[in-house]
Amino acid sequence: MKLAINNRYPVIALAVNLLVMYVMFTLCRLVFLLMNWGLFSETMTWSHGLELFGAGIIFDTSAILYTNAVVIVMMLLPLHWKERKSYYKTVQWLFVVCNTVAVWANLMDCVYFPYTGKRTTSSVFAEFSNEGFGGMAKIMGEQFLANWYLVLLGFALSWLLWIVFQPRGSKVVAIDNKKRYYAVQVTALLLAVPLCIGGMRGGFTAAIRPITISNANQYVDRPAETGIVLNTPFSIYRTLGNTPMTVPNYMSDEEAAALYSPVHTPTDTIMFTPKNIVVFILESFSKQHFGFYNKSLREGSFKGFTPFLDSLIESHAMTWQYSYANGRKSIEGMPSTLSSLPNFVEPLFLTPASLNHMSGLARELGEQKGYTTAFFHGAQNNSMGFQAFARATGFRRYLGRTEYNEDSRFNGDDDFDGTWAIWDEEFLQFFAAKMSEMQQPFMTAVFTASSHPPFDIPERYKDKFPKGEQELQECIAYSDNAMRRFFERASHEPWFENTLFVITADHCSTHTDPFYNTTLGHYNVPIIFYAPGDSTLHGYDCERVVEQIDIMPTVLSYLHYDQPYIAFGKDMLQTPTEETHALHWVPESSGYEFVKGRYAIEFDGKDVTAAYRYQTDSVFAHNVLGIMPTDTLNMMTRQMKSIIQQYMQRMNNDQLVINKE
Repeated sequence: MKLAINNRYPVIALAVNLLVMYVMFTLCRLVFLLMNWGLFSETMTWSHGLELFGAGIIFDTSAILYTNAVVIVMMLLPLHWKERKSYYKTVQWLFVVCNTVAVWANLMDCVYFPYTGKRTTSSVFAEFSNEGFGGMAKIMGEQFLANWYLVLLGFALSWLLWIVFQPRGSKVVAIDNKKRYYAVQVTALLLAVPLCIGGMRGGFTAAIRPITISNANQYVDRPAETGIVLNTPFSIYRTLGNTPMTVPNYMSDEEAAALYSPVHTPTDTIMFTPKNIVVFILESFSKQHFGFYNKSLREGSFKGFTPFLDSLIESHAMTWQYSYANGRKSIEGMPSTLSSLPNFVEPLFLTPASLNHMSGLARELGEQKGYTTAFFHGAQNNSMGFQAFARATGFRRYLGRTEYNEDSRFNGDDDFDGTWAIWDEEFLQFFAAKMSEMQQPFMTAVFTASSHPPFDIPERYKDKFPKGEQELQECIAYSDNAMRRFFERASHEPWFENTLFVITADHCSTHTDPFYNTTLGHYNVPIIFYAPGDSTLHGYDCERVVEQIDIMPTVLSYLHYDQPYIAFGKDMLQTPTEETHALHWVPESSGYEFVKGRYAIEFDGKDVTAAYRYQTDSVFAHNVLGIMPTDTLNMMTRQMKSIIQQYMQRMNNDQLVINKE
């Protein structure tokens, strides 16, 4: 193809320019790997290295499109400039400057990465904000001298960007066919918009959340390898606007640890019990939809939309009256439930801390006790970032819509709901079937999807379930029935009696009753433990205050797990009532809510602003901060501050696991 064609049709020239950037990013990744080879050499193989480089293209695409968004538009504008040479000279300067910054950012991380263990994010601006111009100039000068070879490489690549840019002003030729030129440009511009949006997001379907730095976890075997998969411009773009996790200095580290410690060191002398663990995270299944939890609230007139789960609780399970979520989004429910990591300020998935070393039920039981581990979600496999988090926390397998479609026993995409995922009923049958193929003991988790907008259910179930006050409630009833069918099948499997089932919701949903429309009501989710082979695990605890992050330590304690681990929760079965509590971040007030004993207090990060007797004042009508006992208020405030401080500190310093080697 002659160069003149590129000049007459800038869409071809644009493709060449973007291809050059892919080569540049790959070259920077290679330099990054070579300069940090000592960090990866022990586990790196040719095949795994190629997998990491291949995965990097996904993140390179997003970064390249963000960096060149203005260049892409300028090159595809269907304008006939009388002096096109000067126009393309401007585009050339813009292309070179923007991409030089991106290339140099990648090269800088070749040196900076060994100190941080992560690609640089937007937090770097806050870290150096107090240095001033003189301080920054000194730091940059010292680093330029120490790494002169990278500086030379950076200048060489910048010069190469100038040389290879198409079309260069001196080579621009006249348009020979104006109609064809305008047709090509308009068509290319219209196609470029959705293609660029999809490339920036990392996918084209509504079921996929825009990729973040946490998505790199799904391609790596250990957290450090995310540095190979990611690139620095992407890491900065994706963290711009995120509130930094500032570590508050409420008290000394020693005082904080004395008040509260996330380090669990089991002293149980009973031999470990290798029961299977199965965790259900039910989409939007807040307590307001259950008949069981609303008997006293609605004086028996409310039957609810969960007849199966209600009957399970009544006859066979253990549950709690005061049980709360640790977040308000799906991406916050998974870390809380499976890794005992709460959500403070920003969802973990969206912060640089998502690249930390993290543990969870899967890692503790998989690596320490030889459990088979697998996570199930019926949506597209990279949906919501679940696959990345599952891999980062020790799940060895991820089974989603792809694996469902590959199983000849099921109907594949005939069971797709058309928007998000495989219908819950069919996917939970798949879940049961796959567990029957696993070697015991196993630890699995499933995240359901059908009780989600657009609030649809399979055609065969139309008008079969009560509709309620919200569209969601018919879907809740459908998913409850899917749970009934799952347990009907599972009860006939040889692994059933040796299994502990844990059932909770990812978060609450739209609220209708005033009881659920308070800051505390927005976190009311069920936590249910059901062990078919253990008749002692049954009852309704109306005293303890529990939360999702308590699930992991409770499960491990129930199994008599004997290894130390990090978890921000507590044992819901053994912890004395007066020591139980719940703490969550409230987005509306940009503050915290802490529940303990008879009180729920609200905290803005500096001061307690309100207090309520939540057990008797269900709608938070009376702020009792002024008459609350001072010693109770002080005790609650100090413990709450201790938890917040240690969480932020461990997140920022990558201290979420205990080295057991």
